Amino acid sequence: MPLLVLVRHGQSLWNLENRFTGWVDVPLTAKGESEARRAGELLKETPFQVAYTSGLTRAQRTLELILDSMGASVPVIKDIALNERHYGDLQGMNKDDMRKQYGEEQVHIWRRSFDVPPPNGEALKNTAERTLPFFERCVLGDIRQGKNVLVVAHGNSNRSIVMQLDKLSPQEVLELNLETGVPLVYDLTESGEVVSKKILSSPSYA
Repeated sequence: MPLLVLVRHGQSLWNLENRFTGWVDVPLTAKGESEARRAGELLKETPFQVAYTSGLTRAQRTLELILDSMGASVPVIKDIALNERHYGDLQGMNKDDMRKQYGEEQVHIWRRSFDVPPPNGEALKNTAERTLPFFERCVLGDIRQGKNVLVVAHGNSNRSIVMQLDKLSPQEVLELNLETGVPLVYDLTESGEVVSKKILSSPSYA
């Protein structure tokens, strides 16, 4: 039975600084690199045949550290379809400053709603419209061949995948939060149906 493992990249510099990041290329922090290595330790006994990541450095570096920690070498496919949501005019802005300017409720809607985009940016709905066709064509294409697949991407590109796999409604996805560097493991049938799901964590990153 094939496995699909989703990992959000480790903590980035702008996660630490509480900024909207989106498509801006920022590095991991030391904590983010440690989270990535720990994810690799947790996945050490899982053999992967292929890995996918986004076009952004923080996800690519997380994947590199995971594979290094596992002592594994697999084909890696990079595609901007797995990029984070584009936050438009909010990119680079401090989240607390934006709450003061626009109000707590409006910023929460921009961050968590399914179909309300920030100014000149993407809603989760828009992210899903580019992420899910790629996921279904490529990632599930490998799953259908019986391969174990590792996807290291972003909070919102992974949220759109989890929304589909877990059959969450637009309302339910509002409450979905994926922690940095924490592997989410799905047992799937070869047709892509979910058999079971678990979150791998350790006391250090609980």
